[in-house]
Amino acid sequence: MKPDRSSFHEYNNLRHHVRTWGEPRSPIMFLLHGWMDVSASFQFLVDAFKQDWYVVAPDWRGFGLTQWASEGYWFPDYYADLDALLDLYQPDAPVHLVGHSMGGVIACTYAGIRPERVSHVVSLEGFGLARTNPGQAQARYRKWLDELREPPRFRTYRSWAEVAERLKLVNPGLDDRKAQFLAQHWAKETEDGTVVLRSDPRHKMVNPQLFRLEELLACWQQAAAQVLWVFARQSKGTGYLKDTPEQLDERRRAFRNFHEVWLEDCGHMMHHDQPQRLAELIEKFLPAAR
Repeated sequence: MKPDRSSFHEYNNLRHHVRTWGEPRSPIMFLLHGWMDVSASFQFLVDAFKQDWYVVAPDWRGFGLTQWASEGYWFPDYYADLDALLDLYQPDAPVHLVGHSMGGVIACTYAGIRPERVSHVVSLEGFGLARTNPGQAQARYRKWLDELREPPRFRTYRSWAEVAERLKLVNPGLDDRKAQFLAQHWAKETEDGTVVLRSDPRHKMVNPQLFRLEELLACWQQAAAQVLWVFARQSKGTGYLKDTPEQLDERRRAFRNFHEVWLEDCGHMMHHDQPQRLAELIEKFLPAAR
């Protein structure tokens, strides 16, 4: 495995963990992980890159080794955290963003918020959640109020092996080696010897506000970057799967410079299932590799 380094930075009132691979003199790429994931999840993808990159991958607030937010979590905070991260690592030039799932949504939307700061985006199934309608608001608010009374918790595991088996249950494409590696970064051991997730369980609380695709589309329309969406053929449970073909086209058409690729024989966690093929796609798309 390619060696990584850990750095910690104070911004937006939190202590953020950033994992890097490679040397700062190399072309820089930012990898943005998804919900309930961590930066180390990209290890297999980084190992598959053929070009020398300086890869910068943060743990989002409340995930991995980054500090938990005492006031809870608000999605726009991720845009502010990304803004601060880019100012630290590449303040003077447009950047390459590669994001998985939630990280892909953040990357695409940030590219519209600050079009001058982003030259290329690769979104790995980060196309937005399922559509909502105002009629869902009452039930959503009610569920949020209930969860404030009884906040969600993570289960505990008896061993690291049990965590690895849980990861394999969620993603059957994982082999034992990958599952054991991810378990060590996804979870931590407690004083009583049990193992729990590193992430803040408040991430499981429902957002009281409905997902509004129209706002994302309005941002995406302002993006000047070249945008590549990578679909996984065996993906299940992601929001875009509930779209009609016409509705999915609406998401695609929001971008001026849009490209798409479908990856076969992999699910939503494509950076685990097909890291070599995914690395090839990314390096073909990004100009530094050409």
